[in-house]
Amino acid sequence: MQHIDHAQIADAAYHLWLAEGRPEGRDHQHWLQARAALETKVAPKKRRAAAKPKAEAKAARPAAKKAVATATATAAAKPKDSAKPKARKTAK
Repeated sequence: MQHIDHAQIADAAYHLWLAEGRPEGRDHQHWLQARAALETKVAPKKRRAAAKPKAEAKAARPAAKKAVATATATAAAKPKDSAKPKARKTAK
């Protein structure tokens, strides 16, 4: 993990203070907020969760395809609504 020095935290806290309109008495909160923000930028990335085994992924595919096919067949069986005539514009 990379070290965060005092000057970096002070600079970030100063910018937070400016962004909030220079409020009095919030220096400690700005310091903690700046340090936390810098630590999350420097922290190493977490490893991704283990991928599913291929057998589980293949087993899930046919069920998904069947659901899509059923939904498509149901939508095709429904009659379409008749189109409404457009309203005529009247001249004023």
